[in-house]
Amino acid sequence: MDFDVIVVGGGQAGLSVGYYLKKAQKQFLVLDDQKETGDSWKNRYDSLVLFTPRSYSSLPGLKLPGNPEGYPTKNEVAGYLNEYAQDFELPIYHNALVVELLKDKGAFIIKTSRGDIYRTRQVVVASGAFHTAYIPPITDSISKRIIQLHASDYRNHHQIPSGKVLVVGAGNTGVQIAAELSDTHSVILSCSKKIKALPQILLGKSLFWWLDNLGLLNVKAYSTLGKWLKRNDPIIGNDLKKVKRNALIVDRLVDFKNDTAMFANQTKMEVQTIIWATGYRNDYQWIKIDGVLDKNNLPIHKRGVSDIQGLYFIGLSWQHKRGSALIHGVGEDAEYLVNVME
Repeated sequence: MDFDVIVVGGGQAGLSVGYYLKKAQKQFLVLDDQKETGDSWKNRYDSLVLFTPRSYSSLPGLKLPGNPEGYPTKNEVAGYLNEYAQDFELPIYHNALVVELLKDKGAFIIKTSRGDIYRTRQVVVASGAFHTAYIPPITDSISKRIIQLHASDYRNHHQIPSGKVLVVGAGNTGVQIAAELSDTHSVILSCSKKIKALPQILLGKSLFWWLDNLGLLNVKAYSTLGKWLKRNDPIIGNDLKKVKRNALIVDRLVDFKNDTAMFANQTKMEVQTIIWATGYRNDYQWIKIDGVLDKNNLPIHKRGVSDIQGLYFIGLSWQHKRGSALIHGVGEDAEYLVNVME
């Protein structure tokens, strides 16, 4: 057997697992499809700043440098993750996209885009909650004259031509991009339901300080409160106020004819650019093992432990608690998984 454990994905979830695997003196390898640790953060839009302060943005064993009450930029997080991997000397093999995972006679077989083949007793899938950009099928009916891009491809306002910009999706990313573009463009924000927002600072303290001290970061995914919070997760910060002031908020996008967008409340509007802030879907087609996914192609698991012996998941949204997909929260899930491994 080549390894005790192979971790698929070298973002914050994979690094956290690597930290605890090293403490447990396991023979392991992290396979990552990026050129270097932290690249997935570098590739996000230029103005991105975390809504969690530095005190809630660290992985186990190493604090994020800087003012703990301040909010880190995307490049700061990228540099921190790179430093983390180096400080703990984690064995990471880059430019190694995993294209197939099989199980044969008690061993997992992993194949990468480089042609490498590995055998291991256990696998942790740490490819994260934000893996494959999702654009709804309606895009096929839209005029070729309209510029379209997913939020994952947005960097700054310079890449957006003049004219009306339609941002579809009113989660944190959509609202932040709409707020930024409202300084330079005519912006329309399409949302499917009423937007709920919470301030980033409340009575002089970070929102996450309040969530932590009120116990809300520890709410379990399958509790009654957890189920309610998943359905009613608010956006965080003051960007919504700016959007309400500088942009136009409209109903759900339902159709497109030529250059004209049509919304559920019968509003019609011509636009020149569409930014799809419609989220991500995890792509698990490379897992060639029966019984891993449910009918919605989501992992079947209990706190990251799948029904397949030796196969684990980490970094999923609401994997165990409210903070499971956040940098601060993933460490607890990583420690748990390593402790339950053989």
